[in-house]
Amino acid sequence: MASVQSATGVKKLPKDFLAGFATAAFQIEGSTTIGGRGPSIWDEFSRTPGKTLDGRNGDVATDSYRLWKEDIALMKQYGIRAYRFSLSWSRIIPLGGRNDPVNEEGIAFYSDFINGLLEANIVPFVTLYHWDLPQALHDRYGGWLNKEEITQDYARYAKVCFERFGDRVKHWLTLNEPWCVAVLGYAKGVFAPGRSSDRVRSPDPVDPSAAHPLLRTGGDSTTEPYIVAHNLILSHAHAVKVYREQFKAQQRGQIGITLNGDWYMPYDDKPENVAAAQQALDYHIGWYADPIYLGRYPQFISDLVGDRLPKWTEEEIALVHGSSDFYGMNTYTTALAIGGGPDEFQGYVTYTFTRPDGTDLGCQGQSSWLQAYAPGFRSLLNYLWKKYDKPIFVTENGFSVKGENEFPVEQAIKDVDRVNYFQGNLDALLGAIDDGVVIKSYFPWSFLDNFEWAEGYGTRFGVTHIDYETQKRTPKDSARFLTKWFKSHIQGYDLSSGDRDDSAHAVPIKDSETRPTRPYRPILGPTQDKALPPRSSTFSSSPFEKSKLQQELVRRTKELALREEMLAQREEAISHRELVVAMKEIQQREDALSVREQQVERREKDLTRREAAVENHQIIRYPSPTETIGDIDPIDVANSALFDKGIPSPVSDSAYFEAGPATRYAKDLVHKLVGGIESAATGHTVIYNLCILPFLLTFQLMSVVVHRRTP
Repeated sequence: MASVQSATGVKKLPKDFLAGFATAAFQIEGSTTIGGRGPSIWDEFSRTPGKTLDGRNGDVATDSYRLWKEDIALMKQYGIRAYRFSLSWSRIIPLGGRNDPVNEEGIAFYSDFINGLLEANIVPFVTLYHWDLPQALHDRYGGWLNKEEITQDYARYAKVCFERFGDRVKHWLTLNEPWCVAVLGYAKGVFAPGRSSDRVRSPDPVDPSAAHPLLRTGGDSTTEPYIVAHNLILSHAHAVKVYREQFKAQQRGQIGITLNGDWYMPYDDKPENVAAAQQALDYHIGWYADPIYLGRYPQFISDLVGDRLPKWTEEEIALVHGSSDFYGMNTYTTALAIGGGPDEFQGYVTYTFTRPDGTDLGCQGQSSWLQAYAPGFRSLLNYLWKKYDKPIFVTENGFSVKGENEFPVEQAIKDVDRVNYFQGNLDALLGAIDDGVVIKSYFPWSFLDNFEWAEGYGTRFGVTHIDYETQKRTPKDSARFLTKWFKSHIQGYDLSSGDRDDSAHAVPIKDSETRPTRPYRPILGPTQDKALPPRSSTFSSSPFEKSKLQQELVRRTKELALREEMLAQREEAISHRELVVAMKEIQQREDALSVREQQVERREKDLTRREAAVENHQIIRYPSPTETIGDIDPIDVANSALFDKGIPSPVSDSAYFEAGPATRYAKDLVHKLVGGIESAATGHTVIYNLCILPFLLTFQLMSVVVHRRTP
């Protein structure tokens, strides 16, 4: 594709060049509990304290689920030709699985939205997956960790979208930035689902009986990112196979993937830094792009990761290789690469924006990883075109102005740094086209300020300012600049509403019945009567309205059925948990009963011994006048005396029961001894032994003496 020089000397892009803006469902829709939508992993993650910088989540975002008509009206005023947005998997199939029901209200919402775009002459450019995996799939089998399940469930989800929207959607993206999913979600733990080897950031689960064995820990940064990356690529390929085999011939659309990757330059011309720049490109881009476009992993990654890198089967690589009609490019910045670094997922490369002479590459953004550097944008376009030989759709490119979130709206909309960023990159885009690169689109990120994932709402990328208290939309200077640029650089570009250059500061959104005039309070759930708010507040008795009522009845019936099914599953889960708790309680009672039984058994044995002792004591005969002291058993004497005092004997059972009778005088002697320690508690055998030992020895000596003196 080449640009055309106009009569005014301005380069013109072809008529089919798609210029517009980009967003993602979770970042703008809100209404996470409305319309039959199920929870996603980002709902769970962002609601967990400490996971986002400002502690906020996507429950409201920019409320575009309710204000979508207003958004389309604003796009029309901007005069854009295309709009890239994503579908929420959990809004279309709330439970996510291939055997789970489709949410017809979610289908209706996106169908209405697509129709609204087409009526405004805006081309829908649709992303199937922008990070919001249904939570049910993660809980059920580990989500992206489970190749056998996730590839089938994702293919079915994609098929539903092709069936329902493919007659009007001609541009499909399967996945958005899978690198971020794998590395930030499973190596660093800073994105959903928050898994890593860091047990402070990613603690082991409280319940170790998770459905998937891998979910019984908080994660493993050395293996899980590579497993997830492999499964993401396979899932993409399965979805493309479904589209090409079942839909493309009739719907005549295109399908591909969008990958993130910035440009990396050597810090200087040292060989190790030149190599480091290529290592960085391999780890950020080649990890995903090489299998899809070249049929293999980069050799650098294969050598570095070794056996931890999943191997492709012949069937898998045949499915993956060539599975994208174009190259979807998300890029934001350029960095300098220095050989050596601590992070495997940065290719063991250190990155800097500071040149050897101490100067920075460009203007610093709010995000620490972002500086403006237009030459890098042109270099990256050339690199991707030469290496992968596919038309390039620039699907994201944007800038966060430093400190913008702290500015009053009057200052925030004068976003000079963002305007300069777009000016430089669009000039670089024209330069890349002159270099021979085929570029088919440019989608600045983003149409609106929105929920920026782990950064929350404190970082703003939009060309439209959002007041998050009132949801008021106010265009920024960057919107005005892009409107002018698209009009002057694209052939046949028609702003159907006329030239609005003079109104860019306040492309006004007229107050209407849908705009609140008081501080904005979003709807977060069903109304008090438990009915979902209707799309229209009035109904007539015309045949058309009757048909709408019937459709509404069918929709609500299906909605109720879905909610009942989800409720039944929750009840079943509760019942299972109740059974587990009951079993644990029974086990505890059984253990306690066993202890009591052992105690009773010991008491019975002790009582038996005492009864025997008492019985033996009752039949003890006193010595005859002819009996000598040598006939006295000192153990018997001691035990007999102790039992008279009620003190258990520490003497062995055999010694006790086999003891002979004691004489009165010997017994009285021991009684006197025991009386001295009568207050000792049961078990004080040490005192007993210390006190009785001298007397026992005395008895033994006396016995010896008597025997020796006896004739």
